[in-house]
Amino acid sequence: DMHFQPKVALLVADAVEKIRINPGNFADGRKDFEDHIYETEEDYIKEREYLMEGMLPLVQKCKELNRCMRIGTNHGSLSSRVLSFYGDTPRGMVESAIEFADICRSQDFHNFVFSMKASNPLVMVQSYRLLAAEQYRLGWDYPLHLGVTEAGEGEDGRMKSAIGIGTLLADGLGDTIRVSLTEDPEFEYAPCNRLAEMAESRWANSNPAAKARQAAVKPYVDTRDITSFARRQGTLPEQQEGDKVDVRGFLHRDGSVLSAVEPEMFSKENAQYLYKELGCKTAVGMPFKDIATTDSILLRKLPPASDKDARTALRRLIEISMGIIVPVEELEKEPLPNAVALMDLEDAIARNGKLPVGAIRMAVSVNGDEDEDTIAKIADLKPAFILLNPLDKLSHLHASRRVFEILKKNDLDTAVIHHMQVDIDDSNVLALELGTKVGSLLVDGDGDGVLVEQVGDKKHFNVDFLRKTSFSLLQGSRMRNTKTEFVSCPSCGRTLFDLQETTAAIQEATGHLPGVTVAVMGCIVNGPGEMADADFGYVGTIPGKVDLYYGKEVVKKNIPNEEAVDALVELIKEYDMWKDPEAEEEEALVEA
Repeated sequence: DMHFQPKVALLVADAVEKIRINPGNFADGRKDFEDHIYETEEDYIKEREYLMEGMLPLVQKCKELNRCMRIGTNHGSLSSRVLSFYGDTPRGMVESAIEFADICRSQDFHNFVFSMKASNPLVMVQSYRLLAAEQYRLGWDYPLHLGVTEAGEGEDGRMKSAIGIGTLLADGLGDTIRVSLTEDPEFEYAPCNRLAEMAESRWANSNPAAKARQAAVKPYVDTRDITSFARRQGTLPEQQEGDKVDVRGFLHRDGSVLSAVEPEMFSKENAQYLYKELGCKTAVGMPFKDIATTDSILLRKLPPASDKDARTALRRLIEISMGIIVPVEELEKEPLPNAVALMDLEDAIARNGKLPVGAIRMAVSVNGDEDEDTIAKIADLKPAFILLNPLDKLSHLHASRRVFEILKKNDLDTAVIHHMQVDIDDSNVLALELGTKVGSLLVDGDGDGVLVEQVGDKKHFNVDFLRKTSFSLLQGSRMRNTKTEFVSCPSCGRTLFDLQETTAAIQEATGHLPGVTVAVMGCIVNGPGEMADADFGYVGTIPGKVDLYYGKEVVKKNIPNEEAVDALVELIKEYDMWKDPEAEEEEALVEA
C-alpha cells in the first residue's frame, strides 16, 4: 500500500504481486491543501507531466514482472491540484483515477483495478457510479474493488459498509470487496462474506428466484441521475385547526425512527422502562422527547380501554407528540383518542379515507404491487405518511424504486417510511440487512425514515436496540445525526498505538456529541489525507506520541498517548463543540 514514495514502490514491486497506489499522494509528496489557480482546463492538464514522471517507472516495472496494481483513490486524500480544480467531489475522485489509468494504458499495461473509497457512504456510492459510467463511455472494463474506508467498528462499521458496498453490489457493480473494521482483522471476513452472499442472492443472471422477484415488479422507468444527489423531501404532518395534540412531532425533518411495541409494555410495571427504551427523558415519571427518541410507534394490538394504567401511558406519549400508529380494524374495536389509523392503501381507497372514531390522522401501507392509478390516489387520501413494505414475491429494491418513481411522476411529496419486517437473531446480520436493503434506497435520497418490526415467534432484540440501530442507519445514510460520528481506520503494520483500545476510550469520552465527527487514525499516512469529513483528528505520528487536528490543520503535536484523550476533549472544548454528558438522575415515579 504505497503512499508518497514512488522510489520505494519500485523496490516493493520486486517482492509482491500487487501494489496499491494512491493517486492523491503517490507523485505529490507530502500532503498539502494549497489552492492552485487554473485559468483553463488546458492549464490543469499540463501539470500531468510530473504524474507521468513519477508513475511511469512503476508501470513499466509492473508490466515487465507481470505485477498487478490497484489505483485506489480516496475521498480524503485527493491532491491539492485535483481539489483546486474539481473540489472535494466524487467527480474529482474519478478524474484523479482516470489520469493514472491513462498512464498505465499508454504503456499497454492493463493489469489494474480501481477503487473509490470514502468514509462517507453517499460519496463512495456516487464515486463508483460515476467511474462505472465513465468506463462505459470510454469502452473500458477494468474491475472495481469496493470498500467504505475507515468504517469504524461494531454494528456502526458494518452498517456503513453495508450501505455503501451493498448498494453498489445491488447495482451490479463490484468485483472484489473489503469491509474495513477497527477490529481484529479476522472479524472482517464474516460481514464481507455475508455481503457477497446477499448480493449473489439478488442477482437475476445467476439466481432464478431473484430473476422471478425482479420480473414480478411491474414495469417502470428509472429516472435517477447518478451524476448528482438530491434527497426527496417528504412533507411532515402539519397542524390543523381542531387538532387536540401536536402532530408535528410524529415525524422528524432529518429522518424518522418508528418503533414496533407490544401492548404489555404499557402495563403499570413496564411503562417507565418502555419510556427509556423509546429514548425518552423522564422527570418525576413523565416522558419527554430527547435527541434520539422514537418519533412514532406501531402498536398492532391496543391494551383494553379498561386498563387505565396502559391508557395513561399511551396518552402521555401522545402528549409529547409521539404518533401512535394502530391498524384501523383495532381502532374500530377499541378507539384510542388521537391515534394514527393504519390502513392498506386499497382499503383506505375503499373507505374513501374515512377515519375511525377518535383517530387524528391516517397512514397508508403500500406493498409495491399496486398499479400506478392506485398509488396516484394517495393524493386524494392525504395520509400523514406511507409505510412502504414490498411483498416478499417482489424485488425489494426495484419495487421500492418503482413506488418512488410513481410518486415523483404524480408530484406526490407524502413522507415515506421504509417498513422492514425481520426475523433475525444476529445483530451484525441485522445491520448488514438494513444497510443493504434500506440504505441502498436512502443513499439515493428516497425515504424519510425507517420502521423495523420483528416477526416470528421470538423477539430477539429489545425496543432500545432496534431504535439505536435505526438511528445508526439514518446517520450512516447521512440523514439524522444523533451521536458523535467516528471515522477510524483498521489496524495495519503502520499503526502506532493500540487502535481498538484507543478508539474505545475516545468513544467513551466523546460519544455524546451529535454533529461532531472525530477521526482516529493509526498513522500519518491515514492522518490528514484520509479524514476529509472530520472536525477533529487523533493521529499517530511516532511511537508513543499523537498529533491532534482541527479540520485539516494540526494544532497540537507530540502528545504522549496516555494524555492524548484528555487533550482531545480539551481541544473540542476550545472550539466550543463540547457539552457535558447528561447525568442519570434519580426519578420519582408518580401515579396518574
